[in-house]
This record gives sequence, structure tokens and C-alpha cells, in this order.
Amino acid sequence: MRLKSRALSFRTAALTALLSCLALPAFAQDDRVTPIPIPAQPNAIRLPTGPLPDARNPEAWHRQYGSTFVRNVTEATLTPFLPDPARATGTAVIVAPGGAFVTLSMENEGWQVAQALADRGVAAFVLKYRLRQTPSDPDGFAQALREIFAGPMPTGRIEPASSFASLAPQIADARAAFALVRSRAQEWNVDPDRIGMIGFSAGAMLTMATTLTVEDAKPAFIGDIYGPLAPLDVPADAPPLFVAIAADDGLFAGRGFGLVESWQAAGRPVEFHYYEQGGHGFGMYPKPTTSTGWFEAFAAWMKMHGWLEPAAGRGAAR
Repeated sequence: MRLKSRALSFRTAALTALLSCLALPAFAQDDRVTPIPIPAQPNAIRLPTGPLPDARNPEAWHRQYGSTFVRNVTEATLTPFLPDPARATGTAVIVAPGGAFVTLSMENEGWQVAQALADRGVAAFVLKYRLRQTPSDPDGFAQALREIFAGPMPTGRIEPASSFASLAPQIADARAAFALVRSRAQEWNVDPDRIGMIGFSAGAMLTMATTLTVEDAKPAFIGDIYGPLAPLDVPADAPPLFVAIAADDGLFAGRGFGLVESWQAAGRPVEFHYYEQGGHGFGMYPKPTTSTGWFEAFAAWMKMHGWLEPAAGRGAAR
């Protein structure tokens, strides 16, 4: 697929989407990076994509803005959040947190989203995908971020071949996630034809890249939450798309709605929520803005399409 103008290279994406873990709610008081022990993840399943080549720094976790983040992910995992079997719909969603491909907002854009989906009968799977390496110590990490921002922002047309090529490890992780869920679909009460994907900021970019480049992923539906809105060529079989972004998003708002318009031009289903306020990275944070209602809108959209009810005759939910 060929992205049109304003498509982002990996470096541009890293420079901009990095704010998904920095430009968080104004009410958040503690912006310090506070190291924490690696949390127990008893349900995390290691994906078969292997360790990140030449990675020297170990995985590190920290608290910031009252939430939990991870960086230096060298081996990808998938963590299931399964609904009560009595409520299982057979629908599944792979959840891709954001963080500029150098960190992941595991709590605000991962675990909390997955649990909210499971509470509605949807099997959710948080994808902890491999990340670009940064220093392990907090000061070194902060310095690395300053250096990222020090360079000039690329401008002009950038071909998707180079942009997506730089995301090869992350795309491979997403592909492995879809393969794993389908391979254990019966065990997890999942209909293999009803597996969607939702991503946040950089995770939204990964969702789009997976949709457009991984032939055997074939998500049934996708969610793009405060990701880029650059126009692109939409295939005839593109899945239904849900988009949510705030008008005061400092990264991707104010640059037109090319992504939405591209889906419309292709005659594919798309729902677009453009909130007056919310900033970037609002995720599941409770805020005094209407952007806080994005998840309920997403769930209502899923219900409208029938994904919150068992698929008749498929036997996905018992």
C-alpha cells in the first residue's frame, strides 16, 4: 500500500508519538520516572519472534504520571484478559499500547483497556511488542529523549516501504499475536474471524501497518486512538475502522482527516470521534473532558456491528 503525503517515517513517528508518554493529563502531578521492579506477569505468553537482535539493555519498568510503563522490551509477549465464559461473545481484540516505539504505556493503554473489553465479553490480549533500545537508568533515558528531540523533524513525502520497514520487529510481533490467538481460539472461546486490533498513538501506527502489510493477520475491525490521520490507499477489503482523537492533540490534530476520508472514499465503514478537548495520550485516564467517553463509544460501535453478541451458528461462545 502507498501512503500519500504526510505519511510518517519511523523517526518522525518516534519524535512525535513519544509525547504519548509525556503529554499526559495536566492533573497528573508526578512526572518523575520512578523505577519499579518488573511486575509479575503470570499470564504473559512469550511470542516466538525471539529476542531483539543486538539488544544489550534489559527490560525496565517505571512509574510516571500515576501509571505503569515499560521500556527496552527485547522479547515480545501477549497477555490474555479472558471474559467469564458465560458472557464470552467470541470476539477478540489485540491491544497495542503506545509510546513512540521506545516505551509502552502498559496500564493506561494496555491492561485497563483489555480489562474493560473482557468485562463486556470480549477476549482481549495486550501486546507487549519489542522496542528500540534506550539507556536503562532514568537519567540516561531522559537524556536519550532529549537527544531524540534535538534533531530536525523530517518533512515532505516519505514512502511507506521505508517507514514500515523500520517497524519490522513490531509488525512481526503483531503477526505472531494474531497467529497465537487463532491457534488457541477454541481454548479461549474466540471466533477466528472476529479478531480485531486497537492501538494508541504509536500502537495505532502499528495497527495500521499490520492491517495493510500482514496478509494473514486480517483483523475483523480496527481502532485508531489518537494515531496519525495521514491519507492512504485503502484496499477494497479494509476492515471497519474506529477513530478517536482530540482537537487539542498537539501531535496529530489540525492536519486534516485524510485517514477518515480515505476510508470513506473506498466505501469502507468508518466512525470518527473528534473531541473538543483531551490532549494526547488520554487513554483510560479519567478526565473532565468528553474524550473520557471514547471507550464507551468504541464499545457502542462494536455492539452496533454485532461484535458484543455471539456470532450465530459459529459456536464461538458457549
